[in-house]
Amino acid sequence: MDAAPSTAPIAPAPVTQRVVIVGGGTAGWMAAAALARFLPASTRITLIESEAIGTVGVGEATIPGIRLFNQMLGLDEAQFLRATQGSFKLGIRFEGWSGADSGYIHAFGSIGRALGLVPFHHYWLRGGGGANPASLWGHMASAQAAMAGRFAPDPGRPDLPSGLAWAYHFDASLYAALLRRHAEATGVVRIEGRIGSVARDTGGRINHVVLEGGRREAGDLFIDCTGFRALLIGETLAEPFDDWSELLPCNRALAVAGERTSPLPPYTRAIAHGAGWRWRIPLQHRTGNGLVYDSRHLSDGEAADRLLSALRGEAVGEPRLLGFTAGRRRRAWVGNCVALGLAAGFLEPLESTSIHLIQSGIARLLEFWPGPMLQPVEIDAYNRLTEVEWRGIRDFLILHYHANARPEPFWAERRAVPLPDGLAARIALFRASGRVLRDGEELFAEPAWIQVLIGQGILPSGHHALADALSADELDDLLTLTRRHAAQVAARLPTHDAFLAAHCAAPVPKVCP
Repeated sequence: MDAAPSTAPIAPAPVTQRVVIVGGGTAGWMAAAALARFLPASTRITLIESEAIGTVGVGEATIPGIRLFNQMLGLDEAQFLRATQGSFKLGIRFEGWSGADSGYIHAFGSIGRALGLVPFHHYWLRGGGGANPASLWGHMASAQAAMAGRFAPDPGRPDLPSGLAWAYHFDASLYAALLRRHAEATGVVRIEGRIGSVARDTGGRINHVVLEGGRREAGDLFIDCTGFRALLIGETLAEPFDDWSELLPCNRALAVAGERTSPLPPYTRAIAHGAGWRWRIPLQHRTGNGLVYDSRHLSDGEAADRLLSALRGEAVGEPRLLGFTAGRRRRAWVGNCVALGLAAGFLEPLESTSIHLIQSGIARLLEFWPGPMLQPVEIDAYNRLTEVEWRGIRDFLILHYHANARPEPFWAERRAVPLPDGLAARIALFRASGRVLRDGEELFAEPAWIQVLIGQGILPSGHHALADALSADELDDLLTLTRRHAAQVAARLPTHDAFLAAHCAAPVPKVCP
């Protein structure tokens, strides 16, 4: 008697896909490491790069999402920091954006303690916070720890979260090297060489690339990590570039390493100057310095003088000039090509979003990872979500420039430029009621918008009506509790230098005699 036929589904044969990443650096090796971690073992991942082509490779500042990326790869935090000469980051200190002696911090983590549906800052506003804007940061553990130079991953009490959140500063070239070792150990194949030409099939998709010397590398999906050149998405597929320089006109940056500072502050500094701003990123072995500027208001020579005169200690090497245009490729995914990093676009690193945009592009690619056939509707969804994210970050950067109080012509121009409609509406709503309107799953959450709006001098004239439900005594108790909590969390942390020395100290670089 024949056996009854099985009703179990028959598993399809595995589909072997060939992924070709063109370009290395941070973007290429982040993509390689992540795809090797999450794609089926049958997927062949190849990365093509040339040692002869330099990368931007400056000291990098990040936002807290990088912790999740590293954790997903299985990178130990202390080992990662040792390998990249890294330090911890609790936020960004903005200096001089409203005048020579002005300053505020955009700290990571929570502000105070929300009650029900009402965010904490509405209670702070009701309690008279608008008359003393700087008092807002007295209710943030991360802000208090940052300005005191303290750090540790404090667990807090289980019933009362600490409110701390952190990211990192690190050497971008060392991070790329760490990811390369990690990716190659998990099967990624690296090919040394430069691309000589790119071949397309009859449908217009990329079929293969040809290296100088004649080697061909075919693929099913190509990832463009070729930096500003955008070899695949731009030169080959001619995807238009949306120029945002009218809204974000800075088009030059000078970067130079400086001597290590001590103590190491657990925050990035963004210091305004007459035609832009400069950064200071503290690493264990050196300090990353840079000056971002609008070349219509400052010459390259003047910018170099301004940058070098502001260094603490001696410069390590000569300043490197980077030219750029703010904007993005209209679509980041075209056919069988996905652009990541500078190939996808550029937004100045005012809020340390460069690494995040690579990370989110990779995460979104995995979310819409194609099966045996590319689905146009999924590619369209990827591109819509990418556009929302980029525009949200763009508007957040514009806010810093628009709400300034500096006298120079560059800054006066920034105040006068009409805002994108969504940003204008967001500012108007906050001025009226203290409410923060966010667009879907955009990157920056309410605490970020609140700190920059208030830090840049945009203060609400009202607060949420439900904040009036507390009695005067209850309101005072809430404000006292959150202020005390922030101070106590910061006070029990060791200094940033002490924590690094005890847990994450990088080897001292060898010095040639």
